[in-house]
Amino acid sequence: MKDHIRRRWLQGLATAAGVALALIGVRFGLVPRSAARFFGIDMPAAPIHLHYVIAVRDIWLGALIIAFACWRDWRALALWLGFGALICFADVLIVAHATAWGGPILFHTASGIYCAVLGFACWQEHTYGA
Repeated sequence: MKDHIRRRWLQGLATAAGVALALIGVRFGLVPRSAARFFGIDMPAAPIHLHYVIAVRDIWLGALIIAFACWRDWRALALWLGFGALICFADVLIVAHATAWGGPILFHTASGIYCAVLGFACWQEHTYGA
């Protein structure tokens, strides 16, 4: 019974990450300058269409993790989340270069830690789960 509950939690947390990422993408699509400022990457000379690229990327990657969670594909989730953690930490460097330290740095760092921990748990489920 405990394994079932653990799997449900992993599935729910991964789905939540996917929904959050997709919503971030929607925000970049609807209000790109506001989203870019919020996430610490808005630069006056940046073309607006680059924000739309971020929107499309985040929406499809969010949908992908939701699909992996629905299918309970623990290996795919672990790999997605592992690479997601790397991207989050790379985003920390990008944001640190583009803006001053603050909320966006903390957001990307926390997101990277979330992805890394959840990815590790999904890998354990893939390796040791039933």
